[in-house]
Amino acid sequence: MGTADKFHYRSMDNLVRIIGGGLAGTEAAWQLARRGIAVELFEMRPLRRTEAHASDDLAEVVCSNSLRSDSLSAPAGLLKAEMRQLNSLIIRTAETHRVPAGSALAVDRAAFARGVTQAIEALPKVQVIRHEVESIPDDGIVIVATGPLTSPALSRALTAQLGEEHLYFYDAISPIVTAESIDMNLAYRAARYGKGGDDYINLPLTQAEYYRFIDALVAAERVATHSFERFVPFEGCMPIEEMADRGKETLAFGPMRAVGLIDPSTGRRPYAVVQLRQENRASTLYNLVGFQTKMTYAEQRKVLALIPGLANAEFVRLGSLHRNTFINAPQHLLPTLQWRQRQSLFFAGQMTGVEGYIESAATGLLAGINAANLVFGKAPVVPPLTTALGALLGYISDSERKRFQPMNVNFGLISPLSVGLRGKAKKEMLSRRALADMAAWLSELDGGAKGADANDLVSVETLGRIHGETSVEMQPLRNDGKAVVP
Repeated sequence: MGTADKFHYRSMDNLVRIIGGGLAGTEAAWQLARRGIAVELFEMRPLRRTEAHASDDLAEVVCSNSLRSDSLSAPAGLLKAEMRQLNSLIIRTAETHRVPAGSALAVDRAAFARGVTQAIEALPKVQVIRHEVESIPDDGIVIVATGPLTSPALSRALTAQLGEEHLYFYDAISPIVTAESIDMNLAYRAARYGKGGDDYINLPLTQAEYYRFIDALVAAERVATHSFERFVPFEGCMPIEEMADRGKETLAFGPMRAVGLIDPSTGRRPYAVVQLRQENRASTLYNLVGFQTKMTYAEQRKVLALIPGLANAEFVRLGSLHRNTFINAPQHLLPTLQWRQRQSLFFAGQMTGVEGYIESAATGLLAGINAANLVFGKAPVVPPLTTALGALLGYISDSERKRFQPMNVNFGLISPLSVGLRGKAKKEMLSRRALADMAAWLSELDGGAKGADANDLVSVETLGRIHGETSVEMQPLRNDGKAVVP
């Protein structure tokens, strides 16, 4: 139906309203419309502009034109492959407007946004309404997908509905490493003053090692702050390099203080300590406590490798500090992306605490599928935890998680293999199992609830050929999706 200039609602029957026309909102609209569901898609631009957007098109990417790696040995590549199985509009349009970027999927920004906009406006079931929504409608099925630049009015409404302590306006993210990449010969387990058992992994530094780290930290290149991200973080979330700018000893009396952490190998307190805290239930991921940073990614890898025990660390997420708007998803969302207190209200995109364009679009995809299921009187669905999408949903909706920060998709979130593989072979096997499990999951869904038409489904073998992944043979799978070792 194209665009509408005024704000109004049609009949609530067979209708879903989506707030936000970014990657998540447009993906949700596509999934609903192709299932025959009427959609009202609200986008506040151009009536209310942001400092980040350059056009009035939907699904405009503003910070980077890269949708990251397309390889099945990369978690973003796996998630994109799953989205292809689910007939994603975002992936389809990105591939139409891709530009050379090696193994990554990068797009012509303007052509991509225009392509998504044209695809959405061409859908007879979708009405694009250019209007700022200032509060969440009380009735009907609603998907909130307003992203990191949610308007002040809607932010206030969300704060009132969720509670002030459950809506955040910036990220203070510490790096995360895989447990298997930490050199435990240089580490010891302990909690400060023995309180809490051995919950933390501690990496001790001598004075010389500490000063070498501080010198590299202060000299490291930092990410420039966009005009729309300028803010003053509270003291507890200050980037470590800015703390180090205040003086060489600042970190030693801050997040690297060694008080109450006796090194059992020496019987003495080290000069400084980096503490790592368990990030997931499987104990495969650990975050560097208090190490939020605005160093460039390349500098983070170089500087953090100077910490004893992290010389060969595998980072599944690097640190950052930037403006964002996201909810305390573990306390508010089901894995189906429904609000726990009102199951006709969905959240999608970065609002849910996922990081990245692909992750945002993937949550919009599932929110669209599940909103359609509600219209049809069917139960909402969630992909298996062995898939990238299922694992990401499991992370953001884990109600036992007490310290929640946004997360990119990574292999550390996915249910581990039953075989002892490492490195690229492990990642490729996780991907092959994930795609097989996603295909099996799709085949179990009823006709209309399937994520893709029969012609849209891509086999695991075909996806492997598309991505050129041939170093690990396709393994036979048991009924539970785990690989059978010959």
